[in-house]
Amino acid sequence: MSERKNSERAKGFSLLKIVPSKSRGKLVTVLIPVVFFAVCALLVNLGVLRSHFAGLLVPLCYYIIMAVSLNFTVGILGELSLGHAGFMCIGAYVGGLFTLLTQDSITSAWIRFPIAILLGGLIAALAGFLIGVPILRLRGDYLAIVTLAFGEIVRNLVQNIYLSRDKAGLHFSFTNAIEPERLDPATNVDIMKGPMALNGISPDATLLISVILVVITIIVILNMVDSRAGRAIMSIRDNRIAAESTGINITKYKLIVFSLSAFFAGIAGVLFAHYSTVSPPKFDYNMSILILVFVVLGGVGNIRGSIIATAILYILPEVLRGFQSYRMLIYAIVLIVMMLLNNNERFNAWKKNTTERLTAWRKGLFRKKSGKEAE
Repeated sequence: MSERKNSERAKGFSLLKIVPSKSRGKLVTVLIPVVFFAVCALLVNLGVLRSHFAGLLVPLCYYIIMAVSLNFTVGILGELSLGHAGFMCIGAYVGGLFTLLTQDSITSAWIRFPIAILLGGLIAALAGFLIGVPILRLRGDYLAIVTLAFGEIVRNLVQNIYLSRDKAGLHFSFTNAIEPERLDPATNVDIMKGPMALNGISPDATLLISVILVVITIIVILNMVDSRAGRAIMSIRDNRIAAESTGINITKYKLIVFSLSAFFAGIAGVLFAHYSTVSPPKFDYNMSILILVFVVLGGVGNIRGSIIATAILYILPEVLRGFQSYRMLIYAIVLIVMMLLNNNERFNAWKKNTTERLTAWRKGLFRKKSGKEAE
C-alpha cells in the first residue's frame, strides 16, 4: 500500500514537472517583465529607487509593446517596416480624442480607458490593413521606404488638424485655424490646435494596466508565432517562392501580421497619450528608428531579447544621467558592443552551450528531487 502511494506521489510529481519546452519558454518570457516591474515597484515604494525612476516604468511598458509588435513584422515575417511610429500616432490621437470628448459623459476611467485602448488599437489595425493592401507587394528597401513615408504622412496630417467644440457641436478645419466667427466664445474649447500639444487628457495609464497590456501583447504574439498561421508566416520569411508554391496565401498572412502589429502599436499609443503629453513631433521617424534599434539589438525574431534590450537601452541613459558629459558616449559604446555580440558566432555558441548546461543541470536537479520523493 505504501509502495503504491509512493509511486503515485512520484508519478504526480513527474506529471507536474513534465511541461513542454515551448510552454516553459513562453512562461519565462511572460514572467520576465512581470517580475522586473514588480521588483522595481517594490524598490520604489521602499525608497531604494528614486521617484524619478518610477516615472520611467509606464513609458518602458509601451516601448516594450512597440518593440515586441515590430519584431513580429521584422523578425517573424521578415519585412523591414519603418513606419511603426505612424501607427502609434494614430492610436495616441484616437484614444486621446475619445477621452477628451467623453470625459464628461463617461466619468468612470475603468470604463472609458479600456474603450479608448480598444478603439485606438482597432483604428490603428484598420490603418495597417488599408495601407498594407497596396504596399505589402513590395519587399526589402522599397517596403522600408514606403512605410517610412507612411509614418511621416500620418504625422504631417495630424499636425494640420484643428478641432474645437462649443454648444453647437464640433468644428473641424484642415491646414488653417478655425475662423473665430464660427465659434461661440463663451463655450468654445480648442481640442486640437495643429502642431500644438493635445492637452487635458486624464492620466489613466497606471503601471498595473500597462503591465497587463504588456503581458497580453507577449502572450498573443508568442501564441501567434507557434500557431499554424505563425508557421506559414515563417515559411514566407524563409522562402517566399516555396511557400507560395505550397498554396500559402502570402498577401493574406502579410496583412494579418501588419494589422496585428499595428493594433498593438495603437495600444502603445493610447498608453502614451494617457501618460505623457501628445504632440506630432514625438512620432517622427526617430521614434521608428529607436524601436527598430531595440528589436535589432535584442535579436531579430527573438521576443524575449526585444523585452530585455528595450529595458536596458531605455533605462540606461537615465541611469547614466549623473555622467552628463559621457552619458551618450557610454550609451553608444553599449549599442556597439551589443551589436557585435549578437552577430558573433563564438558568443552565440557560448550562449547556446551555457543555456543547454543550465537546462541539463535543472533537469538533473528535478530527477534527484523526484527520486527522494519516491523513497
